[in-house]
Amino acid sequence: MLSLGSIVIWVDNLDRQMRFWQSALGYAPRREPEDGFVILEPPGGSGTCISLDQVPAPVQIPPRLHLDLYAEDQAAEVQRLLALGATRVYWDKRPADADYVIMADPEGNRFCVVDAGSPDPAS
Repeated sequence: MLSLGSIVIWVDNLDRQMRFWQSALGYAPRREPEDGFVILEPPGGSGTCISLDQVPAPVQIPPRLHLDLYAEDQAAEVQRLLALGATRVYWDKRPADADYVIMADPEGNRFCVVDAGSPDPAS
């Protein structure tokens, strides 16, 4: 049986992306970054980690993979993430009643902020 240990995001600027994702998720580095790589782990060390790997590569649009981040107060979290440097992403196929907001980190890697209060959070 396998378990999901870490989701790896390629980044150009490791320091900037590390600050963003630490602030966004409340995660902390498992160890100091080394050779352009760091693992950020959840508080308490239990759960799926986010690894940042400094590998310059163009962002693919649309992305083949994105994160769904669940929020109890979606509007507040969207505003907090915008203040941290995230941006909103417009998608013309997004339903008007969607329970998610599409965003991008400072380097354009996409993620959704899903309203955890919805009956069936999904994107």
